[in-house]
Amino acid sequence: MPTWKSRGLRGSTLEELINRSNERYQELGLALIQKIPTPITPINIEKETRHITLAYFDQKSTVDYIGAVQGIPVCFDAKECAYTTFTLENIHPHQVRFMSDFERQDGIAFFLIYFTSLNEFYYLPFRRLKEFWERAENGGRKSFRRDELSDDYIIRSPGDSGILIPYLDLIQRDLDDR
Repeated sequence: MPTWKSRGLRGSTLEELINRSNERYQELGLALIQKIPTPITPINIEKETRHITLAYFDQKSTVDYIGAVQGIPVCFDAKECAYTTFTLENIHPHQVRFMSDFERQDGIAFFLIYFTSLNEFYYLPFRRLKEFWERAENGGRKSFRRDELSDDYIIRSPGDSGILIPYLDLIQRDLDDR
């Protein structure tokens, strides 16, 4: 069984916060966002407990979440970053292609990044990520620093709504900034 520090459980707290936020958005009738499971093929299963002990990924995953916010298609990926510099190695080319295709279909793609050292949740519009991605492809830095990001996309405290990571307001800002 993986331990808390294992690679397989990184981001599980962030995902749990997002899942609870998405449930609350659904209860309020504001959005319907679903977690996309990564497809796996089990190799070994313990007979007594029915736990999968060995498996491989069937295919590359695209994004962590997909759904609709008041009729607008959205997709996003959740990432944790222990430092104030985010390495682009954490994002895969197939994810960038999927998000780019998604936006070409008039959807909104973004990343929710939790900068753990700052205890800060950040909404990164896909178009901004793409700028960093293209910079790296052209021989520039293969990362970006938190201080390169606009403070306008910091996810503020939830208030009384019961939404742990209130990112919907940032989707509206993203739309307004297009």
